[in-house]
Amino acid sequence: QVQLVESGGGLVQAGGSLRLSCEASGSIGSILSSINAMGWYRQNPGKQRELVATITRGGRTNIADSVKGRFTISRDNAKTSVNLQMNSLKPEDTAVYYCAAEIRGMNYWGKGTLVTVSS
Repeated sequence: QVQLVESGGGLVQAGGSLRLSCEASGSIGSILSSINAMGWYRQNPGKQRELVATITRGGRTNIADSVKGRFTISRDNAKTSVNLQMNSLKPEDTAVYYCAAEIRGMNYWGKGTLVTVSS
């Protein structure tokens, strides 16, 4: 009943920029008004998924130290989408990036979008 769809991944050279977007949708219209927080996580092969950035409904953000100063997270006015502006990309940023949302105490995940940063 809740779907998260990521977009914006691709190939980029080190030092470049990408903007990821995540759109939330649901078969129950009112459920999207209960989104408490949204964010981005990433995972490399052989590694555990790690937090990149999150933002609450009130606009409070949490950014991982590894991307602080380079990445910015934001939401739309309806609070049903989240964006991740990634600047000064490094090869170590290469990963599948997953959108996540917390709704009524439940966590929802998108299928992910691949970001590849070449050296």
